[in-house]
This record gives sequence, C-alpha cells and structure tokens, in this order.
Amino acid sequence: MSAMPREGDLAQEAEIVWLESTEDLDYVRQALDKVTTRRGKPRYERDGRLVGYTNLAPKARALPDSGLFVRRTFFLLPHDRPNRPDDPEGPYTVGSPLEAVDPRTIGVGVAGAKTPRSQATTQIQAASS
Repeated sequence: MSAMPREGDLAQEAEIVWLESTEDLDYVRQALDKVTTRRGKPRYERDGRLVGYTNLAPKARALPDSGLFVRRTFFLLPHDRPNRPDDPEGPYTVGSPLEAVDPRTIGVGVAGAKTPRSQATTQIQAASS
C-alpha cells in the first residue's frame, strides 16, 4: 500500500512498537501496509531495516474488499542518512525522502511531520554559523 498516512487512516491504532531507539534518528520512513493481523511484528519485505510498527485496537476492522488490516511500519533503507551520517555524498545529506518524518513527532493516531531535524537544516545552520 505504502501511501502517506492521513490522520483518518490511523484511527484504529492502539500503540506504537519501536524495535530500536529513535533517539539518534533524524527521520524514519513511514508507510501504510496491508497485513493479515492487528498486532505483532509484521512481515518486512523491503531493503534496509524495520524500526517500528503499530498495533491496532482489538476491535479494529479489516478492509472489506481484502480482509486485510492497514497498519503503519517505520523503516530505513540502506542509503538513508541515519545509516550513513558521515557520508557527505549521500542522497539525503540535506532533506529527506517524501515519506520520511521526524520520529519525535509520531504518535498513536498521529502521522508525524517533517522538522528542521528531519530535513537536516539544523546542521546547515550550525555549519554556516
């Protein structure tokens, strides 16, 4: 599915499970995935690593057409800045992918947002000072 979530898409969320600390991550990618379960670690079939996922409420409804549940996953691809923080030639030295948000802005039912930290503009301002 992998569409950018809107607040209405997240109404059935009950919790966010982080598989690793997000303290040092400028951004994570988020995606809406169709899965067979409401809870538990979903199957991850992308390059890179799964950083977290959401669990749904016990009475969350499946999609009527497929019987699948829509849940968010949070992940990083191998070329993402948090994986290569000292690479001045990396593709996201400044900016971030479309689906990337600052993990500090993510909450249950809250899609998350880009911030100066996720866009690496804080590093540019510090370097030019």
